[in-house]
Amino acid sequence: MEKVVLAYSGGLDTSIILKWLQKERGMDVIAYVADLGQGEELDGIRRKALRTGASKVYVEDLREEFARDFVFAALKANAIYEGTYLLGTSIARPLIAKRQVEIARKEKANAVAHGATGKGNDQVRFELTFAALGPDLKVIAPWREWNFGARADLIEYAKRHGIPVPVTKEKPYSSDRNLLHISFEGGILEDPGREPDEDMFVLSVSPEKAPDRPTYVSIGFEKGVPVSVDGKKLASAKLLARMNELGGGNGIGRIDIVENRYVGMKCRGVYETPGGTILHIAHRAMESLTMDREVMHLRDSLIPYFSSLVYNGFWYSPEMRMLMAAVEESQKNVTGTVRVKLYKGNCIVVGRSSPCSLYSPAHATFEASGAVYNQADATGFIRLNGLRLRIEAMLRKGRRG
Repeated sequence: MEKVVLAYSGGLDTSIILKWLQKERGMDVIAYVADLGQGEELDGIRRKALRTGASKVYVEDLREEFARDFVFAALKANAIYEGTYLLGTSIARPLIAKRQVEIARKEKANAVAHGATGKGNDQVRFELTFAALGPDLKVIAPWREWNFGARADLIEYAKRHGIPVPVTKEKPYSSDRNLLHISFEGGILEDPGREPDEDMFVLSVSPEKAPDRPTYVSIGFEKGVPVSVDGKKLASAKLLARMNELGGGNGIGRIDIVENRYVGMKCRGVYETPGGTILHIAHRAMESLTMDREVMHLRDSLIPYFSSLVYNGFWYSPEMRMLMAAVEESQKNVTGTVRVKLYKGNCIVVGRSSPCSLYSPAHATFEASGAVYNQADATGFIRLNGLRLRIEAMLRKGRRG
């Protein structure tokens, strides 16, 4: 029998795919579950995969690697797609696919399979990673091959084969959860004018129900990486989980957007990213104190490109390696502590300090201080910067005259 490693979540799509690969394609299916912080969603998942037909099940705890090498790597670049989305789903896929290739090698499987649809971005993210790390492996994408037309067809197939699924016809939107966020899309959310139901949210309370008193928290950074909360050192996964608790309890991190998918269409998504939102704001505040102006502006000009590479699935590309090297160089002095105030959906920076600070009170003060800054020097500075403007204005006036 041909052996395939399936990226398995226990949800509707991959449950059906497992059975379909076994029954319709006659394959030996090894189910691989990546634990990126789904929590109780993984309860009983090994048993479910075996009951559905898997010959073997891997449940891999990748939480620390995910937070340390992927989430925080993107944080150092201030990656944010189309000015809003912190890439919670996008950044998980290259790690899932990387480990999937490793398991395929270990099990001597010649194929890998995923549950991404032919309309979405995830198929691209999975398969570009396979191309970069396992180019010899056969890729099976059932959504592009089988005859099921909609998720309702999958639900009927599941009933015929006795596969329990968490999705019903009455509540058909899908969700994806990890340590960084949870996403919701499809079903009732396909109407971009409809406000999401409050009972849909998982990681956060609504701002209206958040505490009436603010929460203050201090975040320590070392070379752009968050390493402590309120002075306590934490491993990456635990730190991100702690920030989720603080942010979610104060109604922080909800967004409702219409984004541009890589495959060409627009899609409405609702996201909760409480901890990531706080860390993103705090990281920028730390950079404002420690990063050279021109380095910051150059790095900021790369944010849209870096974010698109993540969103489009090019994590393991040559251009991403080059950008990562530039980001690492930019973060060498991004060390210190940022204090933020969390209040009813808002994250407000209220203080920052650093041993690498470039802030000079002597130069910044509005008080009289001729010793370090001669204000008269600004006259020539402005005249030289305005020279091309004066020349252009004179020539324009001469042409009109």
